Amino acid sequence: MPIIGSLIKGFIEVRDKLSGERNPIEEQQSVLRHLLETAKNTTFGKHYDFETLLTTENSFEEFARRIPYFDYNKINEAWWQRLHDGETDVTWPGTPDYFALSSGTTGKTSKRIPVTDEMVQSIRQAGLEQVYALSNFDLPADFFEKGILMLGSSTDLNEVDGHEEGEISGISASNIPTWFRGYYKPGEEIAEIDDWDERVQKIAEEAPNWDIGALSGIPSWMELMLQKVIAYHNLNNIHEIWPNFQVYTSGGVAFGPYEKSFNSLLGKPITVIDTYLASEGFIAFQARPETDAMQLVTDGGIYFEFVPFKPEYINQDGSLTDDAPSLNLSQVELDQDYVLLISTVSGAWRYIIGDTIEFTDLKKAEIKITGRTKFFLNTVGSQLSVNKLNDAVQHLEERFGIKIPEYTLCAKRIDDEFYHCWYLGSEDTVDNSKLVEALDDFLKEANKNYRVARSKALKGVKVTTVSPIVFSDWNGKNKKKGGQVKMERVMGEEKFQEWEDFVAEGN
Repeated sequence: MPIIGSLIKGFIEVRDKLSGERNPIEEQQSVLRHLLETAKNTTFGKHYDFETLLTTENSFEEFARRIPYFDYNKINEAWWQRLHDGETDVTWPGTPDYFALSSGTTGKTSKRIPVTDEMVQSIRQAGLEQVYALSNFDLPADFFEKGILMLGSSTDLNEVDGHEEGEISGISASNIPTWFRGYYKPGEEIAEIDDWDERVQKIAEEAPNWDIGALSGIPSWMELMLQKVIAYHNLNNIHEIWPNFQVYTSGGVAFGPYEKSFNSLLGKPITVIDTYLASEGFIAFQARPETDAMQLVTDGGIYFEFVPFKPEYINQDGSLTDDAPSLNLSQVELDQDYVLLISTVSGAWRYIIGDTIEFTDLKKAEIKITGRTKFFLNTVGSQLSVNKLNDAVQHLEERFGIKIPEYTLCAKRIDDEFYHCWYLGSEDTVDNSKLVEALDDFLKEANKNYRVARSKALKGVKVTTVSPIVFSDWNGKNKKKGGQVKMERVMGEEKFQEWEDFVAEGN
């Protein structure tokens, strides 16, 4: 009998029952007041007069009226850069101990996003809340005695001018609680290896020594790791070496496009739980099995706002127009795409994180990620979100019985006419003309704006199939393998030309 597992499961179930009914709106009001109160004496807080703002009748509306929107470049140039010049108390009291490096999905240049002790604690607390929510998933007691393999970036952080820098997954893993270290794999020594291929090789070598119950990481890199372990030990599937693997915590991107190829590496079904951890903080996690939507972490160190994702509010570069209206949690509606804004205990204020979301349950504050503001394919009026593109790829998988774990596309001008040029990552072979027809027909049916565009300026669809490994090689060449690195689903023409040159070179 799994005595320790039963005790842990029992504690989690009791803790979840005692936590009571949540009120996300009230939690968000408390979070904003805490942020304003804590930061009122910072340079930023004095500039925008947080002291007076806290005494106004409706500080939430006044907060939105008084403080402009910030993307990374804007807040970094005006405020965060001062931290690197040695200033303190800039947008949050003191100076951050960490900076999260993030190239996101749009380029090579790393952003340096401050991560304070308060944010580390906030991420840790959100992680605990997700653990408590496991009581909803009816997992067996012995699951709580198994190891958890977290495949993130290296925990060997770089020391720079009195602080440490690395990806958020590496920063989080380097701050795991003491009680968790016995469960944590691959362990501190392997986790510190900077070279991703070397780290995965070590994981493959050590795999027989671990009893893994759960995996956590971005799907594309997790698949490559599982493939490496399977190949290294000449297995048919990963359950032959980790028979107790029951839960996969996905994160950062929608799991849907990877589901079919991921499942092909398994020997039996598992529970997949979505998580939304960004460089700027722990945004949301899936709290119950009836849905794959995620519950916003409304009682942590993040205050959320939402801007309706409409063409009149979005600039060409994905930023917001100055007059774009923002809503708080009490004002949002179902089935509407919103640009997500956050203000945090790391000193981000009305910060455009770059993702678009929609609400699936207002009372529970549950959301789904629908895309990226910069990856919204709106050339010649087609208005396709990443969500719709993912649906189209899954349709191809089901229609032709194939696996397409990766893809990218561009609205490309060819002989003065626009085409949607797709690259599908698949080892399977299907007649190209059938893929083109099925993709085009599905999107016409699923999106009226696309259907209209196809009758006018959008001439047609082109499809090229390449090996999925090309996508990870591209990321390795342009950014870095592993960690939080994700493939850009939609590219501009200049970047797409680089991609096509890369593919043509035989990579």
